[in-house]
Amino acid sequence: MTDDLDAYGDLAARHVSMRRVLQLFTPHRARIAGVVALMVLASAIGLAGPFLLRAIIDEALPQQDLALLVWLAGGMIAAALASAGIGALQIVLSTRIGQAILHDLRVRLYAHLQSLSLRFFTSTRTGEVQSRIAGDIAGLQSLMTETANELGRSLSAVVMTAVAILLLDWRLALFVLLIVPVTVLISARVARLREALTYQQQARAADMSAAVEETLSAPGIILARTMGRGPWLTQRFARISHDLARLEVRSHTAGEWQWSLIGFALATLPALTLLAGGVLMGTGNPASIGTLVAMIALQEQLLWPFEQLLEVGRDTRKTRALFARVFEYLDKPVEITERADPVRIPRSAMRGAVQLDHVCFAYAEGSGPALNDVSLSIPAGSHVAIVGPTGSGKTTLGYLLARLYDVESGAIRFDGVDLRDLSLETLSQMLGVVSQEPYLLHASVAENLRFARPEATEAEMIAAAKVAQIHDHIAALPEGYATLVGEGGFRFSGGEKQRLALARTLLRDPPILLLDEATSALDTGTERAMSLAMDIMATGRTTITIAHRLSTIRHADLIVVMQGGRVIETGTHAALAAAGGVYAGLLGGA
Repeated sequence: MTDDLDAYGDLAARHVSMRRVLQLFTPHRARIAGVVALMVLASAIGLAGPFLLRAIIDEALPQQDLALLVWLAGGMIAAALASAGIGALQIVLSTRIGQAILHDLRVRLYAHLQSLSLRFFTSTRTGEVQSRIAGDIAGLQSLMTETANELGRSLSAVVMTAVAILLLDWRLALFVLLIVPVTVLISARVARLREALTYQQQARAADMSAAVEETLSAPGIILARTMGRGPWLTQRFARISHDLARLEVRSHTAGEWQWSLIGFALATLPALTLLAGGVLMGTGNPASIGTLVAMIALQEQLLWPFEQLLEVGRDTRKTRALFARVFEYLDKPVEITERADPVRIPRSAMRGAVQLDHVCFAYAEGSGPALNDVSLSIPAGSHVAIVGPTGSGKTTLGYLLARLYDVESGAIRFDGVDLRDLSLETLSQMLGVVSQEPYLLHASVAENLRFARPEATEAEMIAAAKVAQIHDHIAALPEGYATLVGEGGFRFSGGEKQRLALARTLLRDPPILLLDEATSALDTGTERAMSLAMDIMATGRTTITIAHRLSTIRHADLIVVMQGGRVIETGTHAALAAAGGVYAGLLGGA
C-alpha cells in the first residue's frame, strides 16, 4: 500500500500542476469571467437580506411602521428572486463551459493516442486505454461542471458575507472568523488521504474494464466455454469488484471523523455568537438585538457556502488523481512524427519502388535486434515474397514498411524518399496493408470497405470486392452490402474477413501492396482464384508478400529468405530450390 502511494506521489508530481490544470480553462476565459461576474452579483444581492432584516427588527417593528415594513419585506423578496434567477443562469453557463472543456480534453487525448506508435498499444491493455478516456475523464465531469460552479459561487458568497459580518460588528466578526484556520487544516488533511485512494480506485476500475473487454467479447466467450473456465473468470471478476468496492468506500469515508469536527464547530457558532453578544451587553457599547439576529442570519448564510468550499477543496484534491492518469497518457512521447515540411507525392507520380538500406531495428532497448543490416531493392511493379522460419523478422519488416515503427539505423525509401520525410498522408496513399488478422469495424460491409476511401462509388466498391473474390458471397446475403459484419467481423469466417480486408485495401488503389499472410485463411480453390485475380490487379503495382505457405509465392519475381533478422538468400523459386539452402529446407518441411 505504501509503495502504491509513493508511486502515485511521483506520478502526480511529474504530470500534474495547478498551472497545467488551469490551462484547460484558458480558451474559455471570457465566458468564465462572465460567470464569475454573475456569481459575485448574486452573492452581493443575497447580502441585502440580513441588513433588511436588521432594519425590520430595529426600526419597522418597534415603530409599527407598516409602510416601511412592506418596503423592507418586499426588498427581501425581490433580492431573493433576483439572486435565484442569476444563480440559475450562471449554472447553465458554467455547465456548458465545463462540458466544452471535457470535450476538448477527450478529443485531445484520443488524437494523441492515435499518433503513438504500435509499441505503446502492444504493451497496454485495451481496457486500460478505454478507462482513461471514458472513466477518468468522466470522473472529472463533476469538477468541470458542478464543482467549478460550487467553487465560484461559494467563494464569492464567503467573501461577500465575511465583509458584511465585519460591517455589522467587527468584534463578533473576529470571534466568528477564528474558526476558519482550524477547519481549513482539517479539510486539507482529509483531502490528501482521499486523493491517493482515488488513484488506486481508478487503477482498479481500469482492471475491471480490461477484464470485461477481454472476457465478454465473442472470442473471450468462446475461449471460456471451450476451456470450461467461466466460473474461474467469474471468481476473478468478483475479486476485482470486491477490491473496487472496498476502495470506493475508503475513498469516500477516509478522514470522516476529522471531517465531522468541522460540522460540529460550524453548528455551534450561532450559540457561541449569542453568548458573545450577551457578554457585550455588559460593556458600554452593546450589540443591538437586530445586529445579533442579522449576525446569526449572516452566519447561516456564511456556513453553508463555507462548508461547501471546504468540500470543494477536498473533492478537487481527489480529482488530481484523475488528472494524473489522463496527463500521464498525454505526456507519452510521440515516436512517429511528421516533418515540419514533409515530402508530398501526388498519386499520379507514385511509381512504387522500395529500397531498404542497411536497416536495423530492436523492439526494446537492450534486447536483441529484430532486424540486423537488412538491405533490399524492390523495383516498381515487381512481386517480391518475404519468407523465413518463425521469428526471422518477416512481420517486423512489414511493420517498418508501414512505418508503425521507425528504423533505428539505416533507411527505408519509397520512390527514393525516406519514409521519415514523407507526409503521413502520402505514405498511407502509397502503401496498402492486408494483415494476417484483419480488423473489421462494427458496421456494414459497405462502411467497412469505404473506410479506406469514403468517396468510392458503388461500382468501384463492387469491382474491388470481385477482385478479392468476396462479391458473390456479399450479394447472396439478405441485406447485401448493408449487412452488419458484427463485432470484429465475427459474422464472417476467417477467409471471408481476409477477402473483405483485401477488397478494402484494393479500393484505395495503392501503388505498393503489402500482404502479410493475407490469404492464410483461404481454402485452396478460393486462394487459386484470388491469386489469378491478384495477378491482374498487380499489373503496374508493387506487391510484397510475407508468407508462410510457400505455395502462394512460387511465381514471385524475387523471393527473399530471412533468418535471425538477416537476409540470407535471394532468388527465384527455381534457383533457391536448386541451391539446397534454407529455402529448400522450408520447402521440404512444408
